[in-house]
Amino acid sequence: MIEKIITIENKTIDTLATAFPKSRIVSRGNEIVIRGSSEELLQIDDILQALIEHYHKYGKVTSENVQTCIAREQQMMLPEHNAASEGIILYGTKGTPIKPKTVNQKKLVELVRENDLVFALGPAGTGKTYISVALAVRALKNKQVKKLIITRPAVEAGENLGFLPGDLKEKIDPYLRPIYDALHDMIPFEKLRYYMEREIIEIAPLAYMRGRTLNNAFILLDEAQNTTPMQMKMFLTRMGPESKMIVTGDATQIDLPIKQRSGLEESIRILRDVKGIGMIELNEKDVVRHRLVKDIIEAYNKNQ
Repeated sequence: MIEKIITIENKTIDTLATAFPKSRIVSRGNEIVIRGSSEELLQIDDILQALIEHYHKYGKVTSENVQTCIAREQQMMLPEHNAASEGIILYGTKGTPIKPKTVNQKKLVELVRENDLVFALGPAGTGKTYISVALAVRALKNKQVKKLIITRPAVEAGENLGFLPGDLKEKIDPYLRPIYDALHDMIPFEKLRYYMEREIIEIAPLAYMRGRTLNNAFILLDEAQNTTPMQMKMFLTRMGPESKMIVTGDATQIDLPIKQRSGLEESIRILRDVKGIGMIELNEKDVVRHRLVKDIIEAYNKNQ
């Protein structure tokens, strides 16, 4: 049993109690005490936090607002097979369905379903990292894995880490910002903090993977073009039982020293014919950012 105390108006209690009969919701003055499983507690907490934000923004909370928040949270927790018919991977924090938008993105989803290790290659804006994070979050939500581990090499893209302020974590966090942004789109703030505090979701530089065996986990290596061959071999051999891996990268954006080979390019060459490993290459047709991104990629490709 887990208990959490949240301050909010009492009028939401009956509605929440009806929607979550397995939990006990008790009013204590201006506070609500919730007792129940960690999963339901996090769902109720998400709803209450959303209602508090709504109140601060609009000055009131109606019963319709409460019902809307409950429906959105329950929709986000739908089993995978209920959404699969529409190609939906999961529902984001705002209730928006997250799903593949291009043919190659759909192929990526299929490859991950069929293989324990998948390489997803392609230029910026093709959604390879975002879709991969969504698949990892879905696997965690559906209890297919116990942990979600996301990593990337802390290679300096024309900048020097040593000149950045703060400790090692503060220096590296900017390199992991795209991962944090994707997770915030898919997991409510309180739930994400809960997961990270308990290391259910771990985001770390690639060097932290050395010496570990990653069991029952969904592991994502992003920006893999900036790994060395030794780093890539080290990472790939971390895979333990009941785990899945996705490796994403863009061979056109290698920030390694000129004479240093990319571990991504070497691994693609060595592992291309190994059974159980899927590979997909996305291109400018898969770009889902601003329309100019596609034109920029095409222009650079013509100039090479």
